[in-house]
Amino acid sequence: MIELGIGQELPLTGRLRMGVGWDKTPNAGPLSTGVRNVDLDASAVQFGGGRLFDIAFYNNASTRDGSVVHLGDNQTGAGEGDDEAITIDLDQVHRQIDTIFLLVTSYQGQTLEWVDNAYCRVVDAEDVEIARVTLTLGIPETGVVLARISRDGEGWVLRALGEPVPVKIPTESERALAALL
Repeated sequence: MIELGIGQELPLTGRLRMGVGWDKTPNAGPLSTGVRNVDLDASAVQFGGGRLFDIAFYNNASTRDGSVVHLGDNQTGAGEGDDEAITIDLDQVHRQIDTIFLLVTSYQGQTLEWVDNAYCRVVDAEDVEIARVTLTLGIPETGVVLARISRDGEGWVLRALGEPVPVKIPTESERALAALL
């Protein structure tokens, strides 16, 4: 396993799975009674030629080309391991797509200061963890772009970003993500 720091890159091929895990911190939010959960959502946002192409997330489980599939919504972060996951088949990504952003957003609008043990990991087709980005920044925004996957000749490269964005749902992310192309 390779743990990537912000700005580091890793070449990729084939089938991948992005897993996101988190826990809420005690008293998650200024009006919380200590029992309110934090609902984070994993998304994969595709761009081609600098323009938004497609999104896979809790409300749109698959991209039109079928290369990216969201595997289900966890609204609490409860449980061990990955709380949400997205599969990506890089060999099936439509040829017009040149960038895929891996995005995590806080659906209820809590800032990411209220999550604990948050991470994004990438595993290969054999379920071997090949990269992990740990979110330890206490980000005062409602979203974070964990990584960008970009075409590099015939292959792909994952770049760890950890970029905070003021986004609660992935359909609001186009402008913020376009600035990171």
